Amino acid sequence: MPIPNGGLITETNRQYYAGSQQFTSDGNANQTFTSTFNTDLVVGTGNYSDPATNGYNLNNFKIFTSTNASLWTELTPANTDVDALSSGASAAGQTNLTIVANTAATGGNVFAVVNKSTGFNYGTIVSKTNNLGVDTLVMSQNLPVGGVPNNTQLSIRRVTTWTMSSPNVITIPQLLALNSYVKIQLNENTLDNVHGDYEYTRLDDVINNFLIAYVGPGKLISSVKRTDVIFHARRGLQEFSYDTLKSVKSSELTVPNSLSLTIPQDYVNYVKLSWVDELGVLHTIYPTNNLNQSPYYTFSQDGDGNPIQDSNDSNTEVTSQIDAAWDKANPRYISGGFKNDLNNANVLDRSVYSSALGQRYGLEPQTSQKNGWFKIDQRTGTFNFTSNLANKLILLQYISDGNAYDLDARIPKLAEEALYSYITHAILSVSSGVQEYIVRRFKQEKSAKLRNAKIRLSNLKLDQVIQVMRGKSKWIK
Repeated sequence: MPIPNGGLITETNRQYYAGSQQFTSDGNANQTFTSTFNTDLVVGTGNYSDPATNGYNLNNFKIFTSTNASLWTELTPANTDVDALSSGASAAGQTNLTIVANTAATGGNVFAVVNKSTGFNYGTIVSKTNNLGVDTLVMSQNLPVGGVPNNTQLSIRRVTTWTMSSPNVITIPQLLALNSYVKIQLNENTLDNVHGDYEYTRLDDVINNFLIAYVGPGKLISSVKRTDVIFHARRGLQEFSYDTLKSVKSSELTVPNSLSLTIPQDYVNYVKLSWVDELGVLHTIYPTNNLNQSPYYTFSQDGDGNPIQDSNDSNTEVTSQIDAAWDKANPRYISGGFKNDLNNANVLDRSVYSSALGQRYGLEPQTSQKNGWFKIDQRTGTFNFTSNLANKLILLQYISDGNAYDLDARIPKLAEEALYSYITHAILSVSSGVQEYIVRRFKQEKSAKLRNAKIRLSNLKLDQVIQVMRGKSKWIK
């Protein structure tokens, strides 16, 4: 809908697809503009309206103005510059700066003076006095070495062009032309995060809905603390994330020469690791399993095999010989992918490689692959790869628990009812005075609704099944 009409969708087409909300100025100063995006506006610290500050980089949106709603200019301090000219030389080490009378310059630390050619900022204007066509500006800091020579081209610049004093409300202090346009534009990464979010409901909404619909006089749960509901809701989200929800995340990474990559911060378990060829096709990288594992401890030992301690009575350690041997090992010695060099292979006789390709017996299927291996070093928190994967592009797919970041705290609407049942059973099972048959009943209901959620989220389509089954009559040679 171009304009929301009372349903669950509250954003306009422009807000959802373009990430922008447009307003018209009333021609007054300090006009406010209220955002109605589904996502909250976020600002940094300090003077976050100025791109020269770090606070600006933390904003998740930008402010633009236009006279015709076609050509837009970002509302930043630099875009409010008004030309000015120094009058006479202003000496270094003092705070007084004289300029040709300029109506744009006012006190109160609202405006700053900038050298137009060098970009040097002389500070903000504390106060201004006028005498015979010359403005004397009292600056917030002493003038630099060299002062400000006569006839220096200057710019009078607003320090702050907009503020957000309350959530999602933008205030623009300066006068804007009557019927000119203002636009709030979400950053690209923010817009990407909100696309497709209608399939989810927020965990806060689930908690509020549960307290309204499932708790109260005359209901099975007469009273419960909100903190208890929050705990069980997050536990439910965590459990669902492992095998029910779409909690698989992926990272595109390059294996460095060290052959190690740090485990992601929100990692719980891996799903699949693959390297990518020049066509973009994924090739599965297999775990080492019983081929090799990194030791957790690598104690240095004395002649009797006992660990050696340092002066603080802590066991000393040495570099792992197991890891060193594995890092320099050529994976082809394990997979059998050689035509010669039989020494130390212990896999198969490569002397018959060329004449019997595809006809060799005794291969170990677990090791008969050329994609390489990876292992997880629990002590260092890294994925370690075989040498044939150095500098290769890989895709790491893993699962999280749904609670690492606020954006994760969302529930697919197809699993919302299952989460309500999970919370209900969890609360009843630890409540006193609840009969056991009631607990069992809600346990069965929880299981049934979780099963339904898994079926719904499996996203199995009939046409895909038909396409696969078209090969059922093929002969296997």
